[in-house]
Amino acid sequence: MTCKIDYQAPSELLKDRVILVTGAGDGIGRAAALAYAQHGATVILLGRTIAKLESVYDEIEAGNGPQPAIFPLNFEGATLKDYQDMADTLDKEFGHLDGILHNAGLLGRVTPFEQYNPQLWDQVMQVNINGPVWMTQALLPLLKASEDASVVFTSSSVGRKGRAFWGAYAVSKFATEGFVEVLADELENLTNIRVNSINPGATRTQMRKTAFPGEDPNTLRMPREIMPTYLWLMGPDSRGHTGERFDAQPARK
Repeated sequence: MTCKIDYQAPSELLKDRVILVTGAGDGIGRAAALAYAQHGATVILLGRTIAKLESVYDEIEAGNGPQPAIFPLNFEGATLKDYQDMADTLDKEFGHLDGILHNAGLLGRVTPFEQYNPQLWDQVMQVNINGPVWMTQALLPLLKASEDASVVFTSSSVGRKGRAFWGAYAVSKFATEGFVEVLADELENLTNIRVNSINPGATRTQMRKTAFPGEDPNTLRMPREIMPTYLWLMGPDSRGHTGERFDAQPARK
């Protein structure tokens, strides 16, 4: 669906909301965590590198945002018990959850499928789809406790139209799109939870640099520049939209 690149978020758009951001230590996750905090949200910073999460934590505090929380977790090794323990902890600390941005992701390798390493394939699927799916299941009771909850899964253009050599990454994003439609259809009219996907588009991140090493990074938008769509999806102005696909920036010509 058309992007909300021109969305002007009110300063208190996310006031009193508790939002979990995965992959919050760097790139788009970091930019989203900062943007959500700047608009009033209490942000739970989830990632695998504590030092990076602490840096984002400090930046939020320096900007006088609501005190965030840090939750270290690596999807590669996380178990169902880890997700349930996480849900129990967040229930005790907050009692509800108003949003999740599933941003953490693993590229794997851009290589012919014939040469793809099976172990790497499993790792990509674990981080990009299996982990987020089971974490969402564990957190559903907290989302149901919210008056207006939004769950946003990160997709990709290669998860909407397959492209040669993108292997497990593309397949994981196709699975993400399918899961969004399934979960949204289950929850619509039964809860106050909406579920959508977002394609960030070509953005200046480390993952993009790895996938396109010869690309001029100056031709790409910075993560902070694509935040209008992320804010719109997480705030109340996107009520009524569920099971839909959104783009964070116009298609490149």
